[in-house]
Amino acid sequence: MSLPIALVVVAALLAATVLAGVLLRGRDGRAVTVRGDRHVDPADLMRPLGAHATLVQFSTEFCARCPQVRRMLGSVAAEREGVVHAEVDLTSRSDLATRYKVLSTPTTFIVDPEGRIRSRFTGVPTRAAVLSALDGADDLQEASA
Repeated sequence: MSLPIALVVVAALLAATVLAGVLLRGRDGRAVTVRGDRHVDPADLMRPLGAHATLVQFSTEFCARCPQVRRMLGSVAAEREGVVHAEVDLTSRSDLATRYKVLSTPTTFIVDPEGRIRSRFTGVPTRAAVLSALDGADDLQEASA
């Protein structure tokens, strides 16, 4: 292979890698509204669901970003009445990763009092995004009542 062709191939691979990284980074931490009737079993959380919502965080022992998500979700739960934070360590419960289709950590679900998954975050969500999703879950709850 000639040098100019090799440089073009390397440049194309570099551009494709940068583009993929930008696209994946853009999706990190964004809320995805969950449609349908997907539920979380409270027995999997080893705690009761919150009266208004439960922030379910899936993490692992080796997740570098999970502690910051844990602190943020814990403070949101402490500020909001009826909201609890539950953390599931997939290191010891890999069966739940399959059941809930968790492919990376941290992954966070916002679950209503009946156990329905209302929102899903992959990556590190912002505090504002979590609060907005909680408010949206409240709106959905009122509409179905």
